[in-house]
Amino acid sequence: MAWGLAAIMVVIVSWVFYRYFAPREWTGAGLVQAFIIALYAEMFGFPLTVYVLIRTFGLDREYISANLWSTLVGLGETGMFVSMLVGYSLAIIGVGMFIHGWRAVYKARHDDRLVTDGQYRFVRHPQYTGLFLALFGEGVIHWPTIFSVVLFPVIVLAYYLLARKEERGMIRKFGDEYRAYMRKVPMLLPRPSRWKELAKKSQQPRS
Repeated sequence: MAWGLAAIMVVIVSWVFYRYFAPREWTGAGLVQAFIIALYAEMFGFPLTVYVLIRTFGLDREYISANLWSTLVGLGETGMFVSMLVGYSLAIIGVGMFIHGWRAVYKARHDDRLVTDGQYRFVRHPQYTGLFLALFGEGVIHWPTIFSVVLFPVIVLAYYLLARKEERGMIRKFGDEYRAYMRKVPMLLPRPSRWKELAKKSQQPRS
């Protein structure tokens, strides 16, 4: 049990999250904090989720060092490696989307204009879409725990409600211009044919 490493990872990831990714208006930041603690406490500390499943359902103890999905399907370290690759890929795309989205918002606020280009051509809240991808990749696919899997939909709901609140403010400020934008562009999930474009856009270097 690497509790020291677990504590270090929680502190580092939490600091990065609150320093760069959690503006004051983010009422759901506490949920993300709980997600981070649950994730790294089990990743480097005590594997509570796998232990509970083994004790409850009599799963093979051979795979206790792997993650939840590889334990359930019996693929052991091979399944763990695949889930790690997929999870990290989604997390990297999500973080890139997050950073690009907030950069565009910051510039738009500075210029007092509505941003509809870049990632905002695909979804109205790419920063939240990116957050969901990163959390899903790291805490649901790569290293799922009972807490992270349960918390994920709660986080999605919290930020969906926050996005709705923000959009009411945008309508008050931009009126019909924002309403027209809402009719053309989805809120959080891009159209299926545009996921690839959005992912590429999120990984482009800063201009």
